Parts: sequence; structure tokens; C-alpha cells
Amino acid sequence: MTQAAPTAVTPAPNGARARRATFAEHPPSVTEEAVTRLLRFVARSRSSQSDDAGCERVAALAPFTLQPTAAVSSSTADDVAKAVAGARAAQSAWAVRPFRERAAIALRLHDLLLARQDEILDLIQWETGKARFHAYQEVAQVAMLVRHYARRGRHYLAERRHRGFLIGLTKVREVRVPKGVVGMISPWNYPLYLGVGDVIPALLAGNAVVSKADSQTPLTLLWTRALFLEAGLPEASWQVVVGRGSVVGSALIDNVDYICFTGSTRTGRAVAERAGRRLIGASLELGGKNPVIICHDADLASAARGTVLGAFTNAGQMCIHLERAYVHEDVYAPYVAELVEATRALTLGQAYDFSAEMGCLVSTEQLARVEAHVSDALHKGARVLAGGRRRPDIGPLMYEPTIIEGVTPEMQMFGDETFGPVLAVYRVASDEEAIRLANASPYGLSASVWSRRAARAEAIARRVMCGAVNVNDGAAAAAGSIEAPMGGMHDSGLGRRHGAEGILKYTEAQTIAVQHLLPLAPPKRVTLSSYAALVTKQLKLMRALGVR
Repeated sequence: MTQAAPTAVTPAPNGARARRATFAEHPPSVTEEAVTRLLRFVARSRSSQSDDAGCERVAALAPFTLQPTAAVSSSTADDVAKAVAGARAAQSAWAVRPFRERAAIALRLHDLLLARQDEILDLIQWETGKARFHAYQEVAQVAMLVRHYARRGRHYLAERRHRGFLIGLTKVREVRVPKGVVGMISPWNYPLYLGVGDVIPALLAGNAVVSKADSQTPLTLLWTRALFLEAGLPEASWQVVVGRGSVVGSALIDNVDYICFTGSTRTGRAVAERAGRRLIGASLELGGKNPVIICHDADLASAARGTVLGAFTNAGQMCIHLERAYVHEDVYAPYVAELVEATRALTLGQAYDFSAEMGCLVSTEQLARVEAHVSDALHKGARVLAGGRRRPDIGPLMYEPTIIEGVTPEMQMFGDETFGPVLAVYRVASDEEAIRLANASPYGLSASVWSRRAARAEAIARRVMCGAVNVNDGAAAAAGSIEAPMGGMHDSGLGRRHGAEGILKYTEAQTIAVQHLLPLAPPKRVTLSSYAALVTKQLKLMRALGVR
């Protein structure tokens, strides 16, 4: 076993706001008074979030300090049922409002979010420990989604005309009606984007929403809901519940009309099974073990930088982050050299400014998982090329971005999702071998292909069984293209977010057929056999005329 030199940590210069976390302070905008105001607002506006002495109150630990954030009352199964009942009572009035009114409220949220972004950036960092730029990416993505669905949603939801059985006598329209009450279960790693990005199209489609906030990051979701109400959203149209998934998540599935879940594959299976018993629809974005393929003609410097971004954004705690790199043997050595250099150049830090390029892991459990995967690989013969250790001198949950080679099938990280800042590199002899290995996984969420010849890379991309493949980019190009669908194949889930499917999945297709003059039945005094013969002649004529 060999241990690489420690990753360099460039001292982070003070940003324009010169804000830095210590082990004793809150983020600047997250004062005790601000949190108290937020929780009081929540208690006033939601029956399921109260200050009753009998309620269990839980507080997550801030990753930068491992000190508690703010205690939030846990919801019970009864609270969830009440929240859904309240949302259901409000949904019909919300659904009949013209789309332009719903869109105007959403666009006001867009403006408020951008105007007060420092508040939510502080909250996201406080609850997740991510670098500020990675928190900002959530703000930008939600703003784009709001604008997209507010401007484009009317087109997606527009009624469609279809040909009837008797042309000219049957008028057929396909209309979209909302599901009713949509349940959202979102994870901690992107509490704004994954917590709110799906709420927007569900609301604009005319549904009410009840969201289960992750216990690590409830404040981000509660803050955003408060901002949405300030923009004009009716209070009962979107409600937030907080608590253990076994209690709150199960109760949510048992009461809503559709469930949208983002999280692990194991939990996703349980969600699908529970939803299936009620015959309600579900969309599931689940885990990934995402590959990157480096062709022999790739621009190695760009590929290395793109791989670093795809692997270590949000400290690797991203469902679409890269965990496996398949590198053509002709360029393996120079590519790995570029990759190691780019990895060691990353600035690690815990600052409430833009000085750090990578933050820390979210919890002691997540840190333990990453360390276990790396330790297991090293004990079985793998080699660390960069990183490979925690950095308590920076923060209690800081782990260096890590490049490792020599990973074999008996190692945990070979097939299991690490969900941390670790990338395994493999040498391959051909594109065919790279494609085969990339597909040798039960997951199929995201992938990356690098080549100077775009046509060649696209041909490879079409053979990689993933919901999204990025050519000459790590992970962001597909995810940021919000008109295109985003989701997984195989064990990475069902359904899509973004684009048309991202809003249509929250609706039911309803066919309205209006018949004029004659009913679809034999006229009086025409025998059934004569009528059948007439219809047969009509069908043959339409076939001959090429009518579809």
C-alpha cells in the first residue's frame, strides 16, 4: 500500500464580505433572532409544526462545527394526515386559478430568492457544510426552474386535439388535470434544489404539495416556504413536515395522491412498494455509481479538470457525481498526472464566502462511510494517488478529495456507492472495454465521455445505459439543461424531472370526446351485420388513402 502526499490546502483569501465560520458562531444572517422568527412563523402557519411542550424537538448538527443548529418540532403521523387534509381542502381553489396567476406568484418567488440569496446561502452552508459556490448553484438552478415552468408550463399543460372515430362528427381533446395532493420526500445533499425544484412544477400544474424535509436540513425548506408565502402562495397549498422517514415518510405515502422521492435505492424500493399498495404513482431518483470514459484522443487537461468538478462538487455528495474513471491505456499516465495535480490544487475550507472550492461532509456517518470504503480498498491492495485522509485541522468532517487506483471487485467501493469525495481510476484497452465496464453496474443515472471528436463521443454516449450522458463535461451540462429530462435507468430510479415530463408527471391525462349528430352505434333499421360491413369498408378505404 502507498499513501500519497496530503492534498494542498491553499489559504483562502478573505472575500468581499470577509466572513468565516468559527467553532462558536452561527452564519452571519442565521442569528438566534432570525431562527426564532422563522420557527414562530412556521408554528403560526402550520398545524404540524408547533411549539407544544409535548412535541419532540430535534436539532441537526452543523457540519462545520458539530454544534446544534436549531431545534425543530417533529411531526407525527397524525400531523401528516392533517397537513394533507388541509392541502386537499385548498387544492381545488388553487387549481381553478388561471395559470398566469400561479405563474406570477412563482416569478415573485424567483425575484425574492435572488434578492435574499445571502440568507439562504448561509442556511444551506450551515445545514450541509458545502462550499458557498455549491450552495449558490442550488439557488441558480431553482431560479432557472421557476422561470422555465412559469414561462413554459402553459405550453406543457395545454390541451391537445386528437382525431375522433368519425372524422368531423367526433371532437376529441386531451386535457391535463392535477393529481391532487403531491407528496415530496427530499434529501439533505441539495435541500433547496431537490427540496423545492420539484415543488414548483407540481404547484404550477395545479396541485397542492406536502413536503417531508430531511431532518438534517429542515431550515432551508422552511425558509423557502416562508418566502413562497411572502410571494403570494396560499398557506395551505404547500406544507412542510419534519421527522423520521419511518413515521413521517410512511404517513405521507399513505395519504397523498402521488409521491416524488429522491434518495437511496434501498429506500426508493420501499417507497415504490408502499405506493404500489395504494396504486398511486411515484417518481424516484435514486443512487448512482457514475462512470467517466476518457478516450485516447481526449483533451487531457480539460478532461482532468472536468472530472474533478464532476467528482468533488459538494464533496462528492451528489447523486450524479463521478465515482469511476475508465481511461484509455495510451493516455492513462498523463491523464492521471493531470487529474492528481488538479485534485491537489483544490482549496478546502469552511467559510461563509466564496473562498473555498470544496466544503466538508455532512455528518459523522457520512465521514465513516467514506473512510470505511477507502480503508477497505487500501487493505486489499489499492493505492491512493491523492488525498485519502480526513483533515481535522480544517474541520471535524473535512475529508480530502481522493484519487485511488487498483480497485478490484472484492472491494466495497468497486460496486457500492461511496457518495463522498473519492474517485477510482481504471486502465482500459479500448472504447469497447470502457463501455462494457461502464455498463457493468446495476445503476444508470449519469455518465461522462471525453473525446476531441464530438461525434465519436456521442456514439459512445448512446451505448452507455444512463439517463444522462455528458460529452466533454463532468456532470453539469445535462443537469443544467432544464428543458431536457433528468432521471435514471435500472436501479437509479423511475420517472424524470425537468422539461415536459417534470410537470406532466404531476397531472392525469383526461380525454374529453364530444359526439355530434350521430351516436357511435348503428342507426335505426340498420342491422348489426350491415353496420359492421360498412365500418370494414371505411377501414379499408382509410388504409388505402394512407390515413393514420
